[in-house]
Amino acid sequence: MGAQPGMPDPGLGGRLTRDAALALIQRGGELLASGDYAEAGQHFSRVVGFDDPAITAAALLGLGEAHYRLNNEPAALQTWLAVLQLPETPSTYPAWRNVAAARVRDGDLTGAIEAYREADKRAPREDKAEIANRLGWLNKETGDARASKRYFAKGRGDGPPITMTLLLIAITVIVSVTAMFTIPDPPAQGLYDWLQLDKAAVAAGEYWRLWTVTLLHSPTDPLHLIFNMYALWLSGTIVERWYGPIRFLAFYLACAAAGSTASFVSGGNVPSVGASGAIFGLFGILLAAGRIHHPVDRQSRGIMSQLFILVLINIAFGFASGGSIDNAAHLGGLAAGLFLGAIVPPTAVPTLSSLWHRPIEAGVGAGSTTAPAFIAALGVVVVGIVVAAGIAVGTAARSPGPDPNRLGAREVRDTAMNQSGSVGGGSAGDDPAGVGSVRVGSVDAATAASTAASTV
Repeated sequence: MGAQPGMPDPGLGGRLTRDAALALIQRGGELLASGDYAEAGQHFSRVVGFDDPAITAAALLGLGEAHYRLNNEPAALQTWLAVLQLPETPSTYPAWRNVAAARVRDGDLTGAIEAYREADKRAPREDKAEIANRLGWLNKETGDARASKRYFAKGRGDGPPITMTLLLIAITVIVSVTAMFTIPDPPAQGLYDWLQLDKAAVAAGEYWRLWTVTLLHSPTDPLHLIFNMYALWLSGTIVERWYGPIRFLAFYLACAAAGSTASFVSGGNVPSVGASGAIFGLFGILLAAGRIHHPVDRQSRGIMSQLFILVLINIAFGFASGGSIDNAAHLGGLAAGLFLGAIVPPTAVPTLSSLWHRPIEAGVGAGSTTAPAFIAALGVVVVGIVVAAGIAVGTAARSPGPDPNRLGAREVRDTAMNQSGSVGGGSAGDDPAGVGSVRVGSVDAATAASTAASTV
């Protein structure tokens, strides 16, 4: 069968244009559908080696299918494996699925499990249940009953009993409530002493405070904890659904560090407590990803429509608080979240762009969303670099030189505790919108300036 008018001849050599390569792939797909497998293989073979890895991968994917239909399974498997040697492309997911199916037919169930796991990492949401059920069957056949039950539960749509969002909320509530109820006892002051964002302590190298600050909340205002955890549940549930639990946790920690660093650099010397820097980061992720990548997620429509106004209200309260709200932490976390949401598209739900991929270029069905893992890692690394730079700037600003009469916040607080024998606190304000930060008073007027804490 010769080439169609205007179609490049698959039997001739020479350099192909992009349009010609795509036309050959499209024609190869049509020949596969009509049962002319040998001719389809010639069309796909002509494109293999094109300088665009995505196009070469699509050609290899089709060529492997042609080999399979011609009952040449070894050649088909080697061709699909060749797809996996290329950089990540939209054809990588169907190639892993084809490799997995081929290994099942060969009786290599362990290899099939590994291939299906790789496919599951890249699968669109609508394929997840099918792959989970196949993994359940394969694990049952190989004697791993526990893994089999887990995958079958996933295939039925049974979500994990504890999501990463709920785990974060549980840990935060336990630590915050413990700190609140133990603060009257001076020896138990250690929770606030060791976990709050003490700026002098951070400058001295206690960098864990960039994250542990999220575990503490106002000791005198339970609403601060309640509203922050409600906001974390609302925003975290969506971010985790869009990106999966691992990326959600990485983004949460990155935004927490960014918010704490912004407070460290420009938020004064008053210690801070609270999780809203990280929560504002989740807001930023949702705002940027929602506007740029347009994830298709009906469950989040009601919240997303109100999110922008909620963020504006909280920022406005921060500026109107007269310094009682640590707005620097809010803005720092929000900026990090906007950056991460802009460069990392959601991978656990379809997006409008994935629904409009041209099949001959995508090599997969509509609705799949692919984003190389290095993009998310790169985003977190960039935030980390900015955090490190901010820490360096803040530390330099707090190091005017040795002064034997100058005490840090912890030394002043320890002196006050030794003199008074007790620690107390009183809220000097609140956040009507529910996600803000509040200045908290200290033990007495003599040490108020150095021992006050702000909650974020």
